[in-house]
Amino acid sequence: MLSKTPAFNLKAVLRETGLAADTLRAWERRYGLPAPQRTAGGHRLYSQYDIETIKWLIARQAEGLSISRAVDLWNEMNATGSDPLAGLAPTSLATLTGSSPIAPADTTLDAVRAEWITACMNFSETHAEQALNKAFSMFPVEAVCIEVLQKGMSEIGARWYENLASVQQEHFASGLAMRRLDALLSASPAPTRSHTILVGCPPSEWHTFTPLLLSLLLRRRGLNVIYLGANVPADRFAETALKVRADLVVLVAQTLISAANLQHVALSLSAKQILTGFGGRIFTIRTNIPDYIPGHFLGNSLDGSIQEVETLLKNKPKEKALKAPSQEYVAALQAFNAKRTHIESTLKLSLQPLSISPDELDTSIHFLGNNVSAALQFGDMEHLSEEMEWLKILLQAYQRPRQELIDFMEIYSQSVDAHINGQGDPIKKWLRSYAIERT
Repeated sequence: MLSKTPAFNLKAVLRETGLAADTLRAWERRYGLPAPQRTAGGHRLYSQYDIETIKWLIARQAEGLSISRAVDLWNEMNATGSDPLAGLAPTSLATLTGSSPIAPADTTLDAVRAEWITACMNFSETHAEQALNKAFSMFPVEAVCIEVLQKGMSEIGARWYENLASVQQEHFASGLAMRRLDALLSASPAPTRSHTILVGCPPSEWHTFTPLLLSLLLRRRGLNVIYLGANVPADRFAETALKVRADLVVLVAQTLISAANLQHVALSLSAKQILTGFGGRIFTIRTNIPDYIPGHFLGNSLDGSIQEVETLLKNKPKEKALKAPSQEYVAALQAFNAKRTHIESTLKLSLQPLSISPDELDTSIHFLGNNVSAALQFGDMEHLSEEMEWLKILLQAYQRPRQELIDFMEIYSQSVDAHINGQGDPIKKWLRSYAIERT
C-alpha cells in the first residue's frame, strides 16, 4: 500500500518527479491534484501517494493526453471505485532523499536511447515507440526529450555525416521524434504565467526539432508559448509579436544562410523595440556571428537557453553595440549580389562535364552562392568553411576525385574575378585557400 502520511516537502517532490514548481501549483489550484496537507506554517507536505499521483499524471501526458483529460480519467476511475494507483509499489525513500537508485541496465536513459536508435535504423516504428513509452514511464518528460530524442537525433545525424546511416533513416527518425514532440506540446498544461513567447525559424530554415523542443520545455514551465514553425517570412515575426503582445521572440537558425536571414528578422524586431533572443547550431561553431545580430544569444545548450529566457523575462537588458563588416566585405557583398547570376552562368559554362546530374549541380551552385553571400554579410569568409562539407560529401557519393573540388573552386574564383574584378578579393582568397587546405 502507498502511504498517505504527509512526509515530504515541495523540494523533495520536485526532485523526485522532475515537475516544475509552477506547474505543480497550477495542477493543485486548477484540478485539485495532488492535494497536499499543510504544516502550521503553511508549507506543503506530500505523501508517497501524492508523489505517485503526480507521476501517474505525467505518464498520461507522455502518452498524449492533455493534463485536463488525464485528471478526468483519474476522476472517472475513482468514481467507479478503481484506484488508479492500485498495485503500485511505494517510491524508494532513497530516491526521495536525493540518492539515485541503480536502474536495471536496460532501463537507463543511455540504454533506451541506444534501443530507440537501433529501432530507427531498422525502420521499426513499433519498437521505437515502445522504447519511448518505456522511457516516459520511468523518467521526466524533459529528461527523455533531451537524453533520448535530442541526443538520439544528434547521433543519427553524425552517422549520416560519416556515411553510416542513410538519409532515409535520418528522415524516418526525425519524423518519429517530431511527431512525439508535437503530441507532447499539444498535451502540455495550460499556461500558468502571464508572459507570452513567440518561437520560430527565419526564412530558409527548415530544421524545426530544436525550436519545437524548446517550445515544449518552455510551455512545461507554465509560459504561454506560440510556436510558428519553419521558414517564417521575415515581416511576419514583428506583425505577430505586436498582435499577441509577445514579451519575447525566440529565433532559431542552424545554418549560415538562415543565420543571415535571422539577422534581417532581428533588425526588424529591434526597430520596433521587440525583445529578441536567438540560438542554434551555427552560433556555437562560429562564435562571433552573434556580435552582428541585435538581440540576445541564448547560449549553446537547451538548459542554458531556458535560463537565459527566464533572465530576459525578468530583466529586460539594454541593447548591445553591434559589429559591422569591413568596407571591403560590404563592397564585395554588393558586387557579388549584383553580378551573381552572371558569375554562376560563367561557372556552369566553364565546368568540365561531371557525373553529377544537372539539377543537382544547379542546386549546389545556388546553395554555394547563398553561403558566400551570408559569409560576406557577417564579415568573414571563414564562416563558410563548416558549411562546405556538403560539397565534399556530394563528390564522395559520386566517387569523384579530389582534384574536381580544386578545379571547381578555381573556376568559381575565375568567374568571380571576371565579373567583379578586385571587389571579389575576399571571395577569391577563400575559394583558393579552401580548395588547397581541405582536399
